[in-house]
Amino acid sequence: MDISVQTGQTKAVGGTSLSALSFESAQGEHVVLLLQTEAEKSDAASLEKEMGNIIHTSLLETEGESAARLDGTLKELNGLLKGLLLAGSISHVHAIISIADPAGVLHVSHAGRAEAYVVRGASTSQITEYTRGKPTPAFVYIASGSLEPRDTVVLSTQRLLRAFTPAQLTQAAQRGDKLTEELLHTLEGEKEQASVSVITVGGGKQLHLDDAAPVREPRSATQRTARSRRGSGGNRWTGMLASFGASASEWMRALDLPKQTAALQSFFASFLRDLRDPKRKRRAHLLLVAGTIASFIVIWALLQLTMNSERSKTREELGALVEQIGTELKTAENRRIAGDIDSANAILQRAEERGKQVMDNELGLYRMEALDLLDRIRSKREEINNIVRLAPRVVANLAAKNPDVVAQGFIGLADGEFMAYDRQDLYRVLLNSVENPVRLSDEELIVSGVAFPRYQTQVFQTTGNTLLELIAGQSTIMKTEDPAGWVTGKSIEAYLRYLYILSPENNQIYKYERLSNRYGPPSPYNVNGDLKNGIDMAIDGNVFVLRSDGTVVKLLRGEDKPFVIRHAPDSLLKDATRIYKVPDGSIYFLDSVGGRVIVVTDGGQTGESTYVKQYVLEGDQIGTLADIYVDPDETHAYVIDEKRIYAVDLGAK
Repeated sequence: MDISVQTGQTKAVGGTSLSALSFESAQGEHVVLLLQTEAEKSDAASLEKEMGNIIHTSLLETEGESAARLDGTLKELNGLLKGLLLAGSISHVHAIISIADPAGVLHVSHAGRAEAYVVRGASTSQITEYTRGKPTPAFVYIASGSLEPRDTVVLSTQRLLRAFTPAQLTQAAQRGDKLTEELLHTLEGEKEQASVSVITVGGGKQLHLDDAAPVREPRSATQRTARSRRGSGGNRWTGMLASFGASASEWMRALDLPKQTAALQSFFASFLRDLRDPKRKRRAHLLLVAGTIASFIVIWALLQLTMNSERSKTREELGALVEQIGTELKTAENRRIAGDIDSANAILQRAEERGKQVMDNELGLYRMEALDLLDRIRSKREEINNIVRLAPRVVANLAAKNPDVVAQGFIGLADGEFMAYDRQDLYRVLLNSVENPVRLSDEELIVSGVAFPRYQTQVFQTTGNTLLELIAGQSTIMKTEDPAGWVTGKSIEAYLRYLYILSPENNQIYKYERLSNRYGPPSPYNVNGDLKNGIDMAIDGNVFVLRSDGTVVKLLRGEDKPFVIRHAPDSLLKDATRIYKVPDGSIYFLDSVGGRVIVVTDGGQTGESTYVKQYVLEGDQIGTLADIYVDPDETHAYVIDEKRIYAVDLGAK
């Protein structure tokens, strides 16, 4: 039989290697190997070389039937692939191998997503199995069958039906030698990568798939029977039924079944004769349709029984899960009463995860009960963790003076008096009145600000590496004795007669002494603390630095000291952006993402702080919170968003 082979591949990108190899044995057999691997170029080249050597030694240079030789070859190829996958030399492999003998019998096996198609007459059929999900990186079975004159076989390492329809493949195959080029051009246009091969059969005596010698499945395959596929319209079904009937008859005879099976054999023989007889094939077709409908009804009934059984089982499991969640709520309450807050929170977390499992079930069972339980879990968690939800009172509206204001922070001056600032202007607030904004600098933008109580001034750091002090209402540029100028920091704080600047880039806090009309040179304060990713700090004898990961570093005379928050809910400070320390009082954190004010004790000398409470601020007008201030007697906390200052009653329950 006149057989010709063409191969090609698209451009390979993104760590993918493509190769297309064709061989011819001394017996005139045509062998094609297509490879698509995700690996380093050297590893992919080694795989191609090793597979080529195995094909030469085990398939081309040995004797015997082509199917048996291909079986042994696939075992060696699978061993090679398994070893390289386990070693990590390659991550994914899609491959296909075919052999066509001079008699026109084709054997094909594939690994991964590789596929083969046969174009016969006016139809295209897939002759390899299509499996959903993760592809198997091994050659698992052989599809065998006879080729007919003018057949076209297309091999590809990727699914061609993503870029072509079967009708388009049929039309393209009719255009002759240009099929390979057209396949590659279309795949590259669709941003697909693949190695392809086209096997064409010339004219001559027709061979039928039914006449092909039976081929045993390779031992390395899964236990599925290999099936040859045909694309010949109605003859395809007739051929399959005839093959099935003949195989069934041979099977029954081989098993030497009792005489009662003779009637069944006679029925099969009569049915096949009717199917071939033009006058009686209508009756056979009706029997075939009736059998198909009966099979469908049986399968549907079995599926319904299975689904009802699964639904009943799922209902019982979900019911038990709902009861278990209710029990865990009671257990969490008992742990809270016993003072074991950490254990109570862990139990509630587990109960919440189970409640979400009930909510996510596909049958929609117990969802109302699950919603009620999730609400109870949330309420119990807030009760255990002393969470208070409230609507804060508006103290002042900066937008009344400047509708475009975007506040960056504010400074508490006295009871009911604040100095708010955006990137350029200062807004003095007294009780609930806001004065007209005052421009701090026409050339530079404000980075941060802090009060300096010892000198009755306010200090602002700007983008131009400048420090400005507001002295008696007048903006004054302050110098430092450091020739390098001021250090740019993430946060500034004043304590006694010193100004502290946090510089996480340098893992340092720089301490400047305030002199009469200037500042002295900086001295490094940090000795061994990890201040990387520090975002804010507070000072009260000790220095507390808040980091972006929600951890707090405590320093005393520059040395790192233990600090831990006991009985805190999980990820309590994950989104905290500001820290404020009341002199001889508690530590307050501002969570801008969650709109919360979190209160903990300072931990004293032991550094064992205790979680106290958190206030969740609710209200449609509340924007992104930027800063926090707490009055000395800790009766009110004040927070600011882009346009307003709010008061939080710390005695609220």
